[in-house]
Amino acid sequence: MENDIKEVYFSAEEIDKIVKKLGKQISEDYKDKNLLLVSILKGSVIFMADLMRSIDIPCRIDFMSVSSYGSGVKTSGIVKIQKDLDLNLEGYDVLIVEDILDSGKTLYYVRDMLRTRNPASIKICTLFDKPDRREADIHADYSGSLVPDEFIVGYGLDYDEKYRNLPYIGVLKPEIYN
Repeated sequence: MENDIKEVYFSAEEIDKIVKKLGKQISEDYKDKNLLLVSILKGSVIFMADLMRSIDIPCRIDFMSVSSYGSGVKTSGIVKIQKDLDLNLEGYDVLIVEDILDSGKTLYYVRDMLRTRNPASIKICTLFDKPDRREADIHADYSGSLVPDEFIVGYGLDYDEKYRNLPYIGVLKPEIYN
């Protein structure tokens, strides 16, 4: 796996600092609210685990699995719900936790669908934001860092279900996915 990485973009230590900063801000903003973290699987699972440990107020978690990529590097634009939430969202202040906000098509669809379930509020937290690729009118309320338009993997982000277990964020060599 290491040989497939062109360069390390964020070290494990840098990611840890970003996640702790986000957790502190979320804790402050939601201190008197009914916080529900909703992880979009599979990519955000590592971020979600670290983020929830960085939040020092009561919160609940739930998981949703959606697909729009398949094994390619670009979204198909067709969102398929593979696993829906277990909890009723009414009365919760929902924070959707995502690994990367790229085209925004999937997250736009998910956010709008969850809004119909009457949460008290709904916001988005993404570890990485790639605005150069945005195709949908959506932005993150909490964003760890902007990233350039390169194919990054690690810390939950994958290519064809591989590289998620890297402890850092690296740029994948183009010859791997071309």
